[in-house]
Amino acid sequence: MPARSGTMTLEEQRRILRDRGICVIIPTYNNAGTVADVTRRAMEQCDDVIVVCDGCTDDTLERLGALENSPVVIGLESNRGKGAALRTGFRHALEAGFSYAVTLDGDGQHFPEDIPLMLNANQEHPGALIVGERKNLSEAERSGGSKFANSFSNFWFAVQTWHYLRDTQTGFRLYPLKKLHLLSCLTSRYEAELELLVLASWHGVELVSVPVNVYYPPREERVSHFRPVRDFARISVLNIVLCAMSLVYGLPLRLFRWLMTIVRTVYSLLVFVLFTTILATPLWYLYLHIGGVTEKKKLQLHHFIRNVARFVLKVHGIPGVRFTMDNPYGEDFSRPAVIICNHQSHLDLLPMLLQTDRLVVLTTDWVWKSPLYGYIVRNADFLPGSEGIEKLLPRFRALAENGFSIAIYPEGTRSEDCSIGRFHQGAFRIAQELGMDIVPMVLYGAGRALPKKSLIMRKWPIHVEIDRRITAGELGEMGGTTLEQASAMRRYYRRRYSEIADRIERDV
Repeated sequence: MPARSGTMTLEEQRRILRDRGICVIIPTYNNAGTVADVTRRAMEQCDDVIVVCDGCTDDTLERLGALENSPVVIGLESNRGKGAALRTGFRHALEAGFSYAVTLDGDGQHFPEDIPLMLNANQEHPGALIVGERKNLSEAERSGGSKFANSFSNFWFAVQTWHYLRDTQTGFRLYPLKKLHLLSCLTSRYEAELELLVLASWHGVELVSVPVNVYYPPREERVSHFRPVRDFARISVLNIVLCAMSLVYGLPLRLFRWLMTIVRTVYSLLVFVLFTTILATPLWYLYLHIGGVTEKKKLQLHHFIRNVARFVLKVHGIPGVRFTMDNPYGEDFSRPAVIICNHQSHLDLLPMLLQTDRLVVLTTDWVWKSPLYGYIVRNADFLPGSEGIEKLLPRFRALAENGFSIAIYPEGTRSEDCSIGRFHQGAFRIAQELGMDIVPMVLYGAGRALPKKSLIMRKWPIHVEIDRRITAGELGEMGGTTLEQASAMRRYYRRRYSEIADRIERDV
């Protein structure tokens, strides 16, 4: 039996599965000898297990009822096929408020202990359909018909979707329930699993393969309901229909989705470039040079920057991106603070600038010297981090005395995978030297809307939470040194970011 992956305890894992809205669905037909054990092991991994008995005529129901912790059991009066059983399970899960469903067969082929692998993949690829690719499939003792069926299915899936998967026949999957299209049109037998993959691919659902363990019992112990001649004939007809649909439905849908992605990206880029090069920078250059730069004009510039951030995030700047913010402690930044935030994307600065007029940002050299907006950045007193904390401290002190908060990204660089990287000590050194509070700002989604190494805008929610202000005394309780404080704050961010992601990714 494979060991559980990761460092989570079972209790933590079950909590995260429920927080993310993940249940387990086990369709079964006359697998009395194995399904109770599979269900028991699944319930050790996940609190929410649904078993769909597809017209079972053996003692499956009695064995399930004898389990110490009974799962939700849905009994169909007659055998309608795996597709119908899955459809019934999906609908029940949706009605119960679940967002994802892990499916595995009741014949003992799949290991419920691999559910953590599905959870990890869901956290890394929220909203994706996770396919459990069976390990060493080519070496397993299988019938010739089973081997041919998988190769046959893989080939036609690639033809219909322009996407290759090595195991399209696996029943161990994690489905994003709210992205299952044309559910009522699925065929009723086991080929429905292929249809689900094809339809998901056509509608732009990310498909991710994860290696999982598989067990094939000796031939004399196997329970199979596969009828070679009839089932192959039905699958062949289905593939003919799907190939035709791919030309009139799948390909146009893919092209339209690609076009809209390009339109959103180009629109956002044009708004940014045209606004900064044609409007903002030239006008502010003239305004600041007529009569000289004054404190009043600088405050007006900060107010302008904040309104730009508000317009972009809340009005019309980034199509497909829905911005939300929680400020449960009512932070208004009336007292200067060091604002820290995790760093994911070029978009991260906008939520930061939205918070207050009196804000300066510790930034990189290329931002400070940018020909597009560097003039505005410099005149807003944003400071380049390359000068070093020691040299910048007197300027930070003067800004703080004038009521300005200081915004810093402790990671120093954008995260490629949205994980929380190592925190540097600079922000905590500034807070310690100037006796300032720290306000944690936790950002979610910017790195998925515009990943670090991508120029393509994706439709994705961006969310910010302003957490409770941390005083200098409370910061000292986290550790006696700034290194200890940075490490403690990183642990705090990892926990808070995970909580926010679990909540939001239920609905992506």
